[in-house]
Amino acid sequence: MRFLADENFNNHIVRGLLLQKPELDLVRVQDVGLSGKSDEAVLAWALAENRILLSHDVKTLPSLALQQLASGQNIPGILLAAWNAPIRKVIDDLLLILECSEQQEWEGGIHYVPF
Repeated sequence: MRFLADENFNNHIVRGLLLQKPELDLVRVQDVGLSGKSDEAVLAWALAENRILLSHDVKTLPSLALQQLASGQNIPGILLAAWNAPIRKVIDDLLLILECSEQQEWEGGIHYVPF
């Protein structure tokens, strides 16, 4: 499975995931030259690169994604975690997703973690 962590995604979660799964294919927006880019640009890049987007942007990202879907565009899978979500629980749920699902199952969907 391939992930893109949004610009403000909690780096403690990123580090926790990589400690548990060092082989995980996870890049940050900052790593691929998308810092400061619009949500639309980040979504388009994630879709083009077949990466599930990890974000804390529970206010604006879902409505943008729904608008794109309504206009016939596709979106990458989006996994959203509230800022105040327990870090360990978010990590555990993302690890569960890695173990129990396939990349394509998340495409076009908006989901919240922890479950």
